Amino acid sequence: MSKADLKRATPLEQLSALKRGLVDLISEQELLKKLEKSYANGKPLVVKLGADPTRPDLHLGHSVVINKLKAFQDFGHEVQFLIGDFTGMIGDPTGKNEARPPLTREEVQANSKTYEKQIFKILDPERTKIVHNSSWLDKLTPVEFVKITAQYTVARMLERDDFSKRYKGGTAIAIHEFLYPLMQGYDSVAMKADVELGGTDQLFNLLVGRDLQKSYGQDSQIVMTTPILEGLDGVNKMSKSLDNYIGFDDSPRDMFGKTMRVSDQLMLRYYELLTDVPLAEIETMKKAMAAGSVNPRDYKVRLGQMVVSRFHGEAAGKAAVEEFDRIFVNKGVPDDMPEKEIAVSALQGVSDIAALLKDWGMAASTSEARRLIEGGGLEIAGEKVRELKLDLTTKFTVKAGQDLVVKAGKKKFLKLKVK
Repeated sequence: MSKADLKRATPLEQLSALKRGLVDLISEQELLKKLEKSYANGKPLVVKLGADPTRPDLHLGHSVVINKLKAFQDFGHEVQFLIGDFTGMIGDPTGKNEARPPLTREEVQANSKTYEKQIFKILDPERTKIVHNSSWLDKLTPVEFVKITAQYTVARMLERDDFSKRYKGGTAIAIHEFLYPLMQGYDSVAMKADVELGGTDQLFNLLVGRDLQKSYGQDSQIVMTTPILEGLDGVNKMSKSLDNYIGFDDSPRDMFGKTMRVSDQLMLRYYELLTDVPLAEIETMKKAMAAGSVNPRDYKVRLGQMVVSRFHGEAAGKAAVEEFDRIFVNKGVPDDMPEKEIAVSALQGVSDIAALLKDWGMAASTSEARRLIEGGGLEIAGEKVRELKLDLTTKFTVKAGQDLVVKAGKKKFLKLKVK
């Protein structure tokens, strides 16, 4: 479908596409009615996705739900990306076994700027409305604030799984933590949202938005949740703190390389949640892998190209594949690699090459470097080096002005600029 075709899609066609990959849809019947009304009167739905700028960087875990927002945008609906600069200072307690430290306004504002830049790698900046909830929450009077809190009981709050576990376990719950879902819910009132998107961990907060809208005389928003994406380890939620992430701002090489690290099973899940490849085709890929009729690496290369192309353009995606073929298939070297100037004398009569590799940043420790060398993982000028003691100038006829490429393992390259 072209973008023009998407905007002409019928309500049922839209519903079918929007349901892909969802965990919760509350409710499908209500969404269809809203889509039918929008289709009939030509008025787009207001679709909300909120994010607290708790960290400066977005990663592919965030893109699962942003992709769903993009789907609404492609159908011609009004998408509003809400930056929770007010709620970020409260701290979202979702999934936490203790109170989450709130951020300062300065931290929130700094992170907000990076969010605004990064989301446009997926969303159309000309058709995306950026809003900040401080613009209405900062203006609430004490009376208005109390009115909002009166809409929910403590018993209802304790229905939330993480609050319930902490209460039963005797872990303190601060009053301000109860305010968080209420403030997120009031955002939907202020925005008059027709649909709110979020991860499965946000379900309770999104349902609070439905309830508050009803209390304020509005039609309740549709709630749609997407799965939590596993990180590169295939176990934990994708997270920068766990170093199992692919970031929006990663270089094409890093983005492609990280994608190639995912397991075969996780790769299929990434196809489902991160791409628009038809589900039937993904199922065919799964069967082909099970039958052993295809090398899973080929599918992984395609996925890596798609991911890089999404964030850096098609040319970068194609270049990433070509570099992969050159380095790993054709055993070449990358066009771009770190460089280090080194004197000829430093390469003469080296008594411990493992220590040299550590100094060059090619290994985390001398013991790791030694294992790499003994395992045949070190190449210099295209030749494997297994000796721990060696005069590099003699073996490789090194002279001043010469470049010497060092390869440690499969991915680490260093160009020595000999002087």
